[in-house]
Amino acid sequence: MTAVQTDRRSPAQLDFESCYRAIASRDPRFDGQFYTAVATTGIYCRPSCPATTPKPQNVSFHLTAASAQAAGYRACRRCLPDAVPGSPRWNLESDLAARAMRLIADGVVDRDGVSGLATQLGYSTRQLGRVLTAELGAGPLALARAHRATTARILIQSTAMPFSDIAFAAGFSSIRQFNDTVAEVFARTPTELRAAHRLAPAPPGEIAIRLPLRTPFESDWCAWLLSAHAVDGLEHFAGSEYTRVLDLPGGPAVATVDLAPASRGHLRAVLRLTDMRDLTAAVARLRHLLDLDADPLAVDTALGADPRLTHLVARHPGLRLLGSVDPSELLLRTMIGQQISVSAARTHQSRLVAALGAPAADPRGRVSTAFPTAATVAAHGADVLTGPRARIAAIVEAAGRIATGDLNLHAGLTRSVVRERLLALRGVGPWTADYVAMRLLADPDTLLDTDLIVRRAAATAGLDMSENHWSPWASYVCMHLWRSAVQPDPLPEHAVSDHTGRTATTTEPEEPR
Repeated sequence: MTAVQTDRRSPAQLDFESCYRAIASRDPRFDGQFYTAVATTGIYCRPSCPATTPKPQNVSFHLTAASAQAAGYRACRRCLPDAVPGSPRWNLESDLAARAMRLIADGVVDRDGVSGLATQLGYSTRQLGRVLTAELGAGPLALARAHRATTARILIQSTAMPFSDIAFAAGFSSIRQFNDTVAEVFARTPTELRAAHRLAPAPPGEIAIRLPLRTPFESDWCAWLLSAHAVDGLEHFAGSEYTRVLDLPGGPAVATVDLAPASRGHLRAVLRLTDMRDLTAAVARLRHLLDLDADPLAVDTALGADPRLTHLVARHPGLRLLGSVDPSELLLRTMIGQQISVSAARTHQSRLVAALGAPAADPRGRVSTAFPTAATVAAHGADVLTGPRARIAAIVEAAGRIATGDLNLHAGLTRSVVRERLLALRGVGPWTADYVAMRLLADPDTLLDTDLIVRRAAATAGLDMSENHWSPWASYVCMHLWRSAVQPDPLPEHAVSDHTGRTATTTEPEEPR
């Protein structure tokens, strides 16, 4: 093992005293937001670790697990610090480090190397490595290695796969590298790790995993949005289980997530992958879709301080901002759904999926087809889509630009860049650009002030939408307003009045696209 660094310093983004108070109180809200390394034991932990709080002089704090590992620390066997929600910092901020972390979590380094990551971000490999090492304490290879170690642990504990297959699936170049990394990160051999923490086995061909999150988690809103917009063949909702096809680099996958209230701090998911190397990307995309790295208490505390939002936040704590699983699918579905009802959009999207989507294997028959690729929509979409010619032409043109690489959308971009690229498309206006950017980046601070539903609900609540009063949580304000319009709650006794002194009334709401 690398010699442990014994200094007490922490990155500039972390305040030592605040972090130390968090670990002294074992506050689970900070799990995944930073890691505690203890020089006397040589281990690093999550902030809520139940072990005795170490003395301040023996502690350093790290923004990433990779930084702690690079400093020579191994993961705590008791609290498993890699099995935590991701940091909301990567969605809150748009600097290079945050954008890189979003792409690394999706497996870009494993698929395209550091040069591919640097190209996506618009930096040289040397610049990228220098910035990430300075800001996060680890370079892109070390950050990707930490993700590979977590993928390996999940496969070791949740499958009966031979270790040689796991090494390949997790992205290691050799069995020796796999064994060395597992031993260094977890201080156990793969055999010992499987024996100590093995989960209940899933049926053959499936991987059962847990998706950790920070509570509270408002599952009803996620369930309503996903079920209301579910496209036949591509998605299926039954009870509390949401199933969909994921278009992953190694082929289509089927993922099922149980959205039942997560009192234990996680959701259960089952994956059926074409290629086990896609596990990292599948997990990252499900987490992104369901906003599982959010800090709901921070959001609720900030929004609840506004008396006009207090009753909404109190009734629905932990409301999430749904993201996406694929940029191309998000844009094309949004363009199809413009200016028509949700049910009509589902009809058009289902027709497109049935005609042009690639088949996906689901033994339970819930889903059958992936969303068609941009190249397929560009080539054949005009033969399947119906409606105004201008709208069909705009959708096909957008698909063609994605297919040729002329339009590149990914989670490593800034909101301003995404917006600029989308507004350059025919048939895309400010609402579509803002909506797609918000969901593509899981951006917490997009104010959809041009959305009719949001504006109506804001008027009812007495909110002034002319400027963003709720930064950096404007997107969550929109979610609360959408929910209040689609699934209205009884007004509180102190119902908000409009500027004329009359009690505000609502008109029949339209459903959010």
